[in-house]
Amino acid sequence: MLTLFLLVTWDGHFLIRYGGSGIYKTHLFGSPSVIVCKAEACRMVLTDEKRFKIGYPEATLKLVGSATFAKDSFAERKRIRRLATSPIVGHAALALYVDRIEDIIVNSLEEWASMSMKSPVQLLNELKHLTFKVIIHIFMGSHNHPIISQIGDLYNHVHRALYAIPINIPGFAYHKALQARTKLERIIQCVAKERRIMNKRMGEEKEGSERDLLDILLDGEDENGQKLEDEDIANLTVGFLFAGHETSAHAIMWSIIYLTHHPHIMSRAKEEQEEMLRTRQQDQKGLNVQEIKQMVFLAKVIDETLRLANISFSLFREARVDVNINGYSIPRGWKVLVWLRAVHLDPEYYTDPLQFNPSRWDDYCAKPGSYLPFGAGTRLCSGIDLVKLEMSIFLHYFLLHYKVEQVNPNCPVTYWPAMPKPTDNCLARVIKLIS
Repeated sequence: MLTLFLLVTWDGHFLIRYGGSGIYKTHLFGSPSVIVCKAEACRMVLTDEKRFKIGYPEATLKLVGSATFAKDSFAERKRIRRLATSPIVGHAALALYVDRIEDIIVNSLEEWASMSMKSPVQLLNELKHLTFKVIIHIFMGSHNHPIISQIGDLYNHVHRALYAIPINIPGFAYHKALQARTKLERIIQCVAKERRIMNKRMGEEKEGSERDLLDILLDGEDENGQKLEDEDIANLTVGFLFAGHETSAHAIMWSIIYLTHHPHIMSRAKEEQEEMLRTRQQDQKGLNVQEIKQMVFLAKVIDETLRLANISFSLFREARVDVNINGYSIPRGWKVLVWLRAVHLDPEYYTDPLQFNPSRWDDYCAKPGSYLPFGAGTRLCSGIDLVKLEMSIFLHYFLLHYKVEQVNPNCPVTYWPAMPKPTDNCLARVIKLIS
């Protein structure tokens, strides 16, 4: 049944076989589960904190850091969220990182074009390297720190087992991931300790210099003067790595694929970027947040990419009490999966849902619960602004200066273990356009 949910288009075999009730009983990741597919029910599950709590698979919670991300205390979770996410939420906060992100993207595109002259590149893998550099730079102030490659290798082991069967025996992916997670936490705690010592030594001199996310996490206090524990900082860092580079890399890849397959849409998006350059002040170098806010059509391209690609296939909750949804009883302790793919591809909410059409957002007012790429409620993904910022900056430079030629434009797509991708990781040539 899981295969059907992942691979079958929403308007085909699935509805014929299981009916259109929008709620389905199954057994996933070792737990009795209910899959919810209709907007109203999805919104209710995501926003009702009294009846539903976080419900990700055991492996995911253990590896990402349940001590921080699954805290059951609303006040404690809110405290940590406020301290941890203030540096990456909102355009004002992210303005500090635009130059850093811009440099990494420009250099990466140049490098890929050079590599492509010899042989095609696996675009998804290269994008993961790019977005990893971005999130590490935001976190540490540099992407050339000697331990960064080690952090990357350990994180890859963790990520491969996020939805694995939690068997902690040598030879299993979950066992290897737990070991990598422990090493990763130790490294991050050592980096935090070194930074504390350095900041204390620099004193007032450090206060006037540019601060990265680690500085902010170390110094941040809530209204009661309470700071984050090192364990929380380590857990948050692992979470940032996942949300800040896996999601962004896949989203950027799909935006490139969709635009490349729809030249008329790509042309319109490029025209918007060219018009922005024509109106830019002559002495301005690089992008700024104000310009990014003015990318109206590109914002619709991003929204449509997130709707159609469904980077996250589901959001996981667990019933705190016995719950009734649309006449169906869900026992306490059962998992409830908000199936984003079903909602975002439902013709009840979107005309021609399988068609890539950014213009659908021109005058469209989404029904509550029908557009959920970053979730909803108090657990709305805090990385939403960062993901959209990365996509905007990347697409700005890509549209103006590059094109992509896929080696296998009709390559099959795999949807497992978590994020959709071409089976060849989008093997392609990145070609620099002649000005």
